[in-house]
Amino acid sequence: MAHPKRRHSHSRTRKRRTHQKLTVPALVVCTECKKMKPAHMVCPFCGYYKGQPVVVLEKKDKKR
Repeated sequence: MAHPKRRHSHSRTRKRRTHQKLTVPALVVCTECKKMKPAHMVCPFCGYYKGQPVVVLEKKDKKR
């Protein structure tokens, strides 16, 4: 297998990798609050994951 004779610069490496960042992250509906959230992650709105509470979120009080 061929080996590079010289090191690739940071800009050249980043130019090659730019096409990988074009995909939109997968969003799914939360089973508890019915809002869109990233797949395989705790819901940032209600704190549930796979139907179980994982993170206790504090409710924000509205200032008058």
